[in-house]
Amino acid sequence: MEPDEITPKPVSAADEDYRPPLPPRPSTSATDTTSLQAQATTAITPVEIQTLSFPDGSRGTFPTPGPDLLPSPAESGHVSPNQESSGSGEADETASIMSFAPTMRPAGDIASLLAAELHKKSPAWKMLRTQSATVLPFEKGRIGANDRFAEFHHEFDSLPDDYDEDAESDILHLWKSKLKHYLILSSAGKPIWSRYGDLSLINSSMGVVQTIISFYEGAKNPLQAFSAGDTRLTHIFANRPSTDLRKPLQGTEGLLSSLADTFTKGSASALLGSLECLRLRKSQRHAINNAFLKLRTDKLLYGLIVAGGKLVSVIRPRRHSLHPSDLQLIFNMLFESDGIKGGGGENWIPICLPAFNSKGYLYMYVSFFDGTHGEPAGSPTAAQGQSSEEEIAMILVSTDRESFFELKQMRDSVAQQLGKNGTLAIIQNATRLGRPKIHEIAPGSQVSHFLYKSRANVQFCMASLEPHFTGLVERRRLMTVYHELHASIHAKHSHLKVLHAVGDDATSLAWTTPVFEFYCVAGPNVSRATITQGANKIIQWAKREEERLFIIGGGVF
Repeated sequence: MEPDEITPKPVSAADEDYRPPLPPRPSTSATDTTSLQAQATTAITPVEIQTLSFPDGSRGTFPTPGPDLLPSPAESGHVSPNQESSGSGEADETASIMSFAPTMRPAGDIASLLAAELHKKSPAWKMLRTQSATVLPFEKGRIGANDRFAEFHHEFDSLPDDYDEDAESDILHLWKSKLKHYLILSSAGKPIWSRYGDLSLINSSMGVVQTIISFYEGAKNPLQAFSAGDTRLTHIFANRPSTDLRKPLQGTEGLLSSLADTFTKGSASALLGSLECLRLRKSQRHAINNAFLKLRTDKLLYGLIVAGGKLVSVIRPRRHSLHPSDLQLIFNMLFESDGIKGGGGENWIPICLPAFNSKGYLYMYVSFFDGTHGEPAGSPTAAQGQSSEEEIAMILVSTDRESFFELKQMRDSVAQQLGKNGTLAIIQNATRLGRPKIHEIAPGSQVSHFLYKSRANVQFCMASLEPHFTGLVERRRLMTVYHELHASIHAKHSHLKVLHAVGDDATSLAWTTPVFEFYCVAGPNVSRATITQGANKIIQWAKREEERLFIIGGGVF
């Protein structure tokens, strides 16, 4: 055996459990100051915010940790027996076997234990979301104390004509409480007509207004409008300033008041600059047009049948068409004012249609139908027995002031033909059905109301106001939302095609293309995806029903 060769020592059974000592560990108390940063740092922790809306209108905001913020088991100090710790040092070894009291765990630590259930929706949450979707627009619980429409139901109350000098201040306060005023002034600022109150009541105010207007006219910079506090005066129209309008306007006070009230309540026709038509089958409308054309007289310029303010049929010369604004004047005169329909029977009315010819008069023969056989309404009580939504009238327009009897004969012949073939009864049934209801045309949709305008036909259709918007105040709130949408999407420098607006009391959507304009309103908790889905259903329905909803072409001679 060589001296350098080492013979292994046999190991006994007692020595098998022996473990050599571990090498010394570095001290953890000492800190290398060179590794510390010389400047202060700012730690930013992102927090996800979740906002919940409740059926009573209240909203709550809650912070929820995101998936990236949930600590791992190693970070929280709870290492499972099967998981190795990637750290080193005595502190890590000690932490791996320590016990923490549950009350000492941080909030994120608790969330890590519930990460699987954190984003799971409970049955109670699903029920809450179902109820919040049923919150309707403009619910009373959402109306604040400073609501400008709180007293709108008193907007059309008339002011007393006779009052003492002591009560003049109270009457003037009532006059100022009206949301909108319509005034006609002379070139000298003298009031000619006012929607509310006696003219003497506003003489002093109009003097100040006219002074302001005259100041700008003298500077060759005509004043279009000015504001004083919460009041805005708009100088809309001025024509023939030297003409005294008091005599021409005598007897038309009721017509002017009804027209002004229509604008104050909110008119979809005036907003969209288009007409609303009665929904009929194409074949039924074609039969009405044929009867019109077959029995027309040579003195006829335009012939119309109107039911409840909705156009049923129109015949016109090939190169002429009536402007929607002119037809709005006619419809307001017939269905909003009590002067003409209160007389019953027949009416012969000279009328100026500004869009057709602002310098001349046309002559209009008007007759309301009574019954399904076409006989004229023989008395005021017969005309008043129907609501304005069910009244049917025939309008024949001529340029000849001596054509009354020829137009009357044409009316009798057309009415007899419509009664004979049953078309008049069809018109009456269509008026009773009213406007389309959303649950019928788009089942399951959460849209509460809509307006759809066909740009090519300059006509529109709208959903029924029942049951949520039949009240005066609710209708005004609805039209206010539509006015705001229309103004935003048609602003001068706006290039919007789709506008989604969210408010405390309603959610609304505006959508405009070269083919159509669409506006709708839903509850305040309806999401953008939901209201868009409902809008698509309604637009598809309108395209399918286009030949029933709108008059395409009409009768031409």
